[in-house]
Amino acid sequence: MGINSVMVDISPIRLVIHGGAGAIKRGKLKTELDHAYKQALVQSLTAGYTVLAAGGSSIDAVIAAIVIMEDSPLFNAGKGSVFSHTGRNELEASIMEGSTLMAGAVAAVTTIRNPILAAHAVMTKSTHVMLMGEGAETFAAEQGLAIVDPSYFYTQYRWDQLQKAMAKEHVLRDHDAGAATLLPDEHEKRGTVGAVALDRHGNLAAGTSTGGLTNKRFGRVGDSPIIGAGTYADNRSVAVSATGTGEMFIRAAAAFHTAAQVRLQHKPIADAANNVLAEIAAMGGDGGLIVLDAKGNHAMCFNTTGMYRGVIGNDGIARVGIFSEAETPAPEK
Repeated sequence: MGINSVMVDISPIRLVIHGGAGAIKRGKLKTELDHAYKQALVQSLTAGYTVLAAGGSSIDAVIAAIVIMEDSPLFNAGKGSVFSHTGRNELEASIMEGSTLMAGAVAAVTTIRNPILAAHAVMTKSTHVMLMGEGAETFAAEQGLAIVDPSYFYTQYRWDQLQKAMAKEHVLRDHDAGAATLLPDEHEKRGTVGAVALDRHGNLAAGTSTGGLTNKRFGRVGDSPIIGAGTYADNRSVAVSATGTGEMFIRAAAAFHTAAQVRLQHKPIADAANNVLAEIAAMGGDGGLIVLDAKGNHAMCFNTTGMYRGVIGNDGIARVGIFSEAETPAPEK
């Protein structure tokens, strides 16, 4: 090496995100809404990339990316979360670090502005893995996190979704169709958000945040805050974040099952993810998984018509997609 040579760090960095999967109808997604989603995904990718490019940790990159989506009313996470049957926004989130297998989660919270920050606080500032309800909110306040009035999470669109779901439930009940266990319309997008990241130190991390299901009952908790179901990260295998029908993802231990196939059976990451999605489909569920390994290889798999998603790596170019086509750079504002 010559005396004037410059050492360039070419260690791979990568961030992969999702903003929910579901039966997204191509013809019904208006151009301006398509543009808004893609720009929000780019903003999320850029926030996480800024952390990674500066040599920051994968955990911090995951948080930065997810906070952007929690603060956007477009996604079912943070502001813009769906309403439960009782008209409440009940939020969930989890995060996990691949180098230490440390993890944190919160569930059924109604006043924490950014649940992903609360999940991280549980991981780093407590001896627990999951806190829920008022206990999680008290803990978050003690850690100095932003606490908001529940009205902060309200959007008219999500409120209207609840009214439609309840009206449909009423009609089905009148026809004795077992509406007491009715799930949201299968044609609705599930806007759970998530991120997986690889930093320059070779460490993986994963995080997931959601408002859950429209019209959910009885303190229902989905897969998003459950380590091994909605979120998992292990440097020896992969980092995973899930979105979809949470009950089935829990039953399949979807995130851990994906990682276990890679680590123990040496499955390619896309094969592992698709195997899990096939099992979920056999149970009657659907959704998607984003997966990233310690070499920077990634997969974004889904068995729905679409999944809001994006990826950014060493070149700093944010590539996003919604339907089955390959991810591309988003159009300029």
